[in-house]
Amino acid sequence: MASFSTLSDLDLEKQVAVLSRQLNDLRKAMAKRGDAYEDGREAASDYYSQFSERLHEALPEIRRRGRALERTARDHPATAAAVGLVVVGLLAGLLLSRR
Repeated sequence: MASFSTLSDLDLEKQVAVLSRQLNDLRKAMAKRGDAYEDGREAASDYYSQFSERLHEALPEIRRRGRALERTARDHPATAAAVGLVVVGLLAGLLLSRR
């Protein structure tokens, strides 16, 4: 059986070639984005590990100061209540002024 190319066959071949090029371009773009996502994920992982290490190192000092603050609040409840009200008032003022 003899194969004769018609105009529609040539158009179809051109369309397939164009689609193949577009597919290759999309693959390249996805590979670049994949690399960028991988780099971003690695950077986030590095930041998280650094933050975790620093927090782990600072945790004893944070606990010590927290206990000291708790003792001070227990020894001076009126002062602690006043400071708490001032903080709540400042936060309310900030929230209301943004509207």
